[in-house]
Order: sequence, then structure tokens, then C-alpha cells
Amino acid sequence: MGTPDSDSLLAEQLLRFTRRVHRIQKRHIEECGLGVTPAQSRLLRTLAQYPSPPRMADLAARLEVVPRAVTTLVDGLEANGKVRRVPDPTNRRVIRIELTDDGLGALRELRGARRSAASEILAPLSEDEREALGELLETLMSGMPVHR
Repeated sequence: MGTPDSDSLLAEQLLRFTRRVHRIQKRHIEECGLGVTPAQSRLLRTLAQYPSPPRMADLAARLEVVPRAVTTLVDGLEANGKVRRVPDPTNRRVIRIELTDDGLGALRELRGARRSAASEILAPLSEDEREALGELLETLMSGMPVHR
């Protein structure tokens, strides 16, 4: 088990690494020239996971943000033609969000940007180190130790 000082150092390293990841991903997304922010990119990826257009409340829950944040993201993506609001077929008071063809194309380009960002971020690591990092991150995300 680490000492309080080593745990503080590790926490600071994780925070700095997270910031670096965000900066690199943002740069790669901007280089696509799609006019999409990293948060909008995340919404597009989340939207693509649904088998049918979700409600904004569904997106907010999946993204773990307040509904107002989703409204702002959808407004921007709708203005750029990436998504559209459509009425629910069974309840006209409910609005659902769907990807447009332009949104699907943007999603493909954004996937490429994420892959190139990941390559840049992981470049210093060997395959074995990448595998070990993946296992460690999975443990941290689940909060459960991996028993070997």
C-alpha cells in the first residue's frame, strides 16, 4: 500500500495525465474541421449507441450530466446539422434526438480522430505496457480489485 505522499503524487499524476489526454483529443477533434467540441463528440458517440432515438433525459442519464447540459449540446449539434429533434411516435409531447446523415459522417471522422489521439497518447508504451495499463484502468473504473 502506498504512503499518503506517494498516493498524493499518484493522484496528481493521474490528474495531469487526464488533462493531457483531453488536450490531445481536443486537438485531434479540432483538426477534423467539423466544428464539434469534445463534449458534442461524446454526445454523438452516446447517441449512436441507442437502437432508436432517445429522449434528452435518456442522454443526460447516460452521460451523467444535467438535462440542461444536453439541451445546450443538442442545440449546437442541431445548428450544425449533425442531429435533429423528432417527435415521439406514441407521445407527441416527447421529443427524441436522432443522428442525421451528416452526424453519422461526422461520427466516422471523429472515430478516426480518437484513434489517432489514442495512438499519440499511447506511443511511448510497449504492447505489454498497454495491456497492463488497460487492466489497471479497468480496475480503477470498476472499483474492484482484479484477482490474479
